[in-house]
Amino acid sequence: MNYLRLILLFFRVNLLGELAYRSNFIIRLFQSLLELATSIGGLAVIFSHTTTLGGWRPDEVLALVGVYLLMGGIIGLIIQPGMTYLTEAVRDGTLDFALTKPEDAQLIISMRRIEIWNMIDMALGLAVLFLALFRLKEVIVMAEAAMFIVMLFAGTIIVYSFWLMLATLSFWLVRVENILVIFQSMYEAGRWPISLYPSWLRFALTFIVPVAFATTVPAEALTGRLSLRHALITLFLAVVLFLIARMFWRVGLRRYSGTSA
Repeated sequence: MNYLRLILLFFRVNLLGELAYRSNFIIRLFQSLLELATSIGGLAVIFSHTTTLGGWRPDEVLALVGVYLLMGGIIGLIIQPGMTYLTEAVRDGTLDFALTKPEDAQLIISMRRIEIWNMIDMALGLAVLFLALFRLKEVIVMAEAAMFIVMLFAGTIIVYSFWLMLATLSFWLVRVENILVIFQSMYEAGRWPISLYPSWLRFALTFIVPVAFATTVPAEALTGRLSLRHALITLFLAVVLFLIARMFWRVGLRRYSGTSA
């Protein structure tokens, strides 16, 4: 309950800060709508020349775009701001303020910054998902809906753990912002089915940079394409990566020397 109250407090503080600049909402909404229009326009052009893409039908790819926007919103809402703050705090020594708090420093760092307006991408992603399901004329049963939620949560944990490990490198390296930007660039590949890419790139987007678990796997769960074996692998990987990221974070803390050192 203490952690939940802390998360809600950070959310409230960041919300109040963003509401002081409400014009940002209009700008962010325009950017999100432009990205959505570009994605759907690209799909229209591609499927005017073919009926499937990597074995996916047009409305299934539309569902994938919805997951892509939804997960991108989650990353921009919490994960990216928190990891960017971590790299800055390590560099200028202000990580001391988190380490001296009675609550877990990893939680404080992860929730310290919340980019509220990225919830627009999450809302648009959900809207695209509902549109895709309506066009597919599929009735989502409770099992598929539950599997989608579980896979989306597991994908979020995988992406968070991966970002945390990259950001933790700041304890050894001076600047790691460029590494984080590389992940953001590779995440763009997640708007298309992983099966579309050659085998070496599928491997990279699955096990080196876990884009597939962030977008394709949840979309497969929602459209009934995900096997139980792949679902269990995703859950296993989420647990393992989170534990590894946690251990790597604790090792990195031993290397930290802040302004109080």
